[in-house]
Amino acid sequence: MLCDICHKNAATVHITELVNDKMMEMHLCEQCAQAKGISLPEDFPLADFLAGLTDFELTKAKKPTLRCSHCGLDYEDFKRIGRLGCPHCYENFKESLTPLLKRIQGGEQHVGKFPHYVDKSTKQALEIKNLQRKLDKAIQEENFEKAAIIRDKIKKIKK
Repeated sequence: MLCDICHKNAATVHITELVNDKMMEMHLCEQCAQAKGISLPEDFPLADFLAGLTDFELTKAKKPTLRCSHCGLDYEDFKRIGRLGCPHCYENFKESLTPLLKRIQGGEQHVGKFPHYVDKSTKQALEIKNLQRKLDKAIQEENFEKAAIIRDKIKKIKK
C-alpha cells in the first residue's frame, strides 16, 4: 500500500481516527508522517509487549527452560526478542504460545484478513485457490469424503 500523501513510498504508519462518528484512515510513509508531526517511537519494544502477554502462571512457576529441539532457541530468548527461531518453535513452545496467540489474535489459527478495498471477486478467487489446494491434498490422501465436501464448497462459491 502506498502513502496517501506522496503516493511513492510504502505506507508503514497507519492511523485511524474517529471524527464526528466517522472512521478516518490514513496510511503514510515514515517521511510524510514525520512531516505531519506524527512522532514514532524509535524502537517499539515488541518483545516487551509480547512478554507481557505471556501466560503469567508459566513465568511464576519455576519450570525448566523450554528449548526448541530444532534451532536451539529457548523460550526466554523468544520473550526477549519477540520472534521465533524456526517453524518447529511453534510445536516446541505450543503450551506457552497457545494462550498468547489466543489473546493476541482471538484464536489459535490464523484465518487471514483482506484490506477493505479488495473486491468480492478477488476474495472469491483466493478462497477458491485455497480450497483447490485442500481438494488436491484430500484427493492425494484418498480422503474422498472430505474432497467431495470441498468440491461442493468450490461449486457454491462459483455460483
